[in-house]
Amino acid sequence: MLHLAAQTIVPIANRNPVSTFESNVGGTWSLLEACRRSPAVKQIVIASSDKAYGEQERLPYDETMPLAGRHPYDASKSSADLIAQSYASTYGLPVAITRCGNFYGGGDLNWSRIVPGTIRSVLRGRRPVIRSDGQLVRDYFYVEDGAAAYAFLAEHLAQDRGLIGEAFNFSNEQPVSVIDLTNSILKLMASDLQPDIRDEATHEIKCQYLSAAKAREKLSWRPNFQLDQGLQLTIEWYRNFFGEAH
Repeated sequence: MLHLAAQTIVPIANRNPVSTFESNVGGTWSLLEACRRSPAVKQIVIASSDKAYGEQERLPYDETMPLAGRHPYDASKSSADLIAQSYASTYGLPVAITRCGNFYGGGDLNWSRIVPGTIRSVLRGRRPVIRSDGQLVRDYFYVEDGAAAYAFLAEHLAQDRGLIGEAFNFSNEQPVSVIDLTNSILKLMASDLQPDIRDEATHEIKCQYLSAAKAREKLSWRPNFQLDQGLQLTIEWYRNFFGEAH
């Protein structure tokens, strides 16, 4: 079982913390409790996030660091992550946890996110909007790598009970600022548009990125896509999507 359901948008969490906690925290314990009572469930992979680490003095994040989310979205992921670990420790529930960065790829219609929002703006001939000052640094993880990582961890969990309760970072380990990511998309799309930098984002951590050393060493995991390759595939998806739509 892969638990991927969540309220995933940080500004929405800041505006509506209760609904975010109900979805991300309550939804997780409801699922785990159902799994605890069902002998048919053999493996559970819980999707946590790099946001669960909160703000740390040292980067990149590794799995030995405490979970210290302070803002609503971050705290919801820290809480769900700890609840998953408690079900593994207390009940032996076959749970493992993924912590990934910001997913991107075709099919994401949340236009407030930087990748789909920028691509749509360029396709419409409009300046792409950056909510922050452009200097926030993040991991961007191609969605096909994410899906493969979830399945990969579930398969290993089926073979190795020693992984119960373990958390793994998955990342291509290419941290990039929002402005650099936007400029990469503009370059790949051969656009001379200039970003509209709004500097309106609040309650967001300045720098977040992950070490995937544990996944490499313990699971022999490697990503299949580096950033430019994933962005190019994503741009092609949206070109086709808007071509079909219009």
